[in-house]
Amino acid sequence: MANELLIYTQKTTPRVSYIFKHIFIRILNIPIKFTSIVEEFVAHDDLKMSYGKSPLGNEFFIQSHGLLFEQEINDVEINISQWDSSPCFFGTGKKSNLPFDIFSASFYLLSRYEEYLPCMLDENDCFPAEESLAFKHNFLDKPVIDIWSYKLLKSLKEKYPEYKHKPNTYEYISTFSVNQTFLFKGKGIIRTIVSSIYDLFTFKLYSVWSRLTTLLSLKKDPYDTFAKIIELQDKYSVKTLFFFLLSNYTTYDNNITHTRRIYHQLIKSISDYARVGLLYSYFTMDDEERLIKETSRLEKIINTPTKLSRQHYGRNKLPDTYHKLIDLDIQEDYTMGYPKHLGFKASTCTPFYFYDLNFEFQAPLKIYPYAFNDTSLRFEMQLSPKQALMKINHLVNLVKQVNGTLISVFHNDSLSNFEEWKYWGDFYEDVLKCAKSS
Repeated sequence: MANELLIYTQKTTPRVSYIFKHIFIRILNIPIKFTSIVEEFVAHDDLKMSYGKSPLGNEFFIQSHGLLFEQEINDVEINISQWDSSPCFFGTGKKSNLPFDIFSASFYLLSRYEEYLPCMLDENDCFPAEESLAFKHNFLDKPVIDIWSYKLLKSLKEKYPEYKHKPNTYEYISTFSVNQTFLFKGKGIIRTIVSSIYDLFTFKLYSVWSRLTTLLSLKKDPYDTFAKIIELQDKYSVKTLFFFLLSNYTTYDNNITHTRRIYHQLIKSISDYARVGLLYSYFTMDDEERLIKETSRLEKIINTPTKLSRQHYGRNKLPDTYHKLIDLDIQEDYTMGYPKHLGFKASTCTPFYFYDLNFEFQAPLKIYPYAFNDTSLRFEMQLSPKQALMKINHLVNLVKQVNGTLISVFHNDSLSNFEEWKYWGDFYEDVLKCAKSS
């Protein structure tokens, strides 16, 4: 194969294979081949590199830290240094062409190694951003694995100046989590009466009037923004995914009931225009029976197997949650991100496969990491639409520089321009203009 990179390493462990494929094939679009035969490597007169404790000759060489040749989870010592304004760790010796082991460092971040170590969990029993290496050392807002990869490519091209590289292309994926399908419609008589009484006694007269006009079909439900989303999908040629919550009613999951015909019709109509997945409810992280029930509900509505998932509130316990999803034949998960923070939880903006550290193998579940969500911008960071757009523009530029995939999380109510989302009605379209601009 033309321009195939030959990699020499004494042993091609599952960890080695996993991270080299992510960096060279998925990020850099460079085909690779491994060898442990010295003679084959020496005879190869094209693109090649070695990875180990010491170089074989004067080839392009990266000194290994050792993490990729281990088989257990240890409390690894990490010292952060700088490499051309980028943070890095697992430093190497002078013979190495890079000042750190890019592969071990990338594996540590991508496999979510730190989530397997003891730590304080957040209020939802999840790994918090504040415990992460990226947050503590201020690189959460950077896809450092992708940035490192392109710097690696630059060094490799200096060694092989005749090499012609064909990069991947930047992509933007817009996702919607639908956990409040409607504000007033489909709530049932008791919930409607209780909500109306509450609004009256708290003097929310506009809400009372809006509820009445919506239920009398004089006005569209404020959260029914789905036609607008599909219209914008066509206008900007944006890949759009919808994740619907189909759970029983709980304190955390208080959408309209999953049995309502109006809800089924909406999901079916959306599935004609965009890909549809399941927003698993709060308690499915620890309750496999609920997980199975909710999966079955969506499959009966759309008459096709459920392949896409996201966890409500970002509740994801590694590796247990992913094990359950794999058992259900879920192929793509869109939970990877911090609900209250912008940035790249796994330090990459390139979709990747889940690596199971307990069993040491690459699982068939593809992870799509998101970079930002509307609620963190609006409520956690308390930004104005203009300030939020500036933050997003920064992320867009970073992802474009490394030809990555930018993924956002929106909610249908954020397009409503109603109550707490007042003045945010055009924000989603502004984001599309920013993300899709050449």
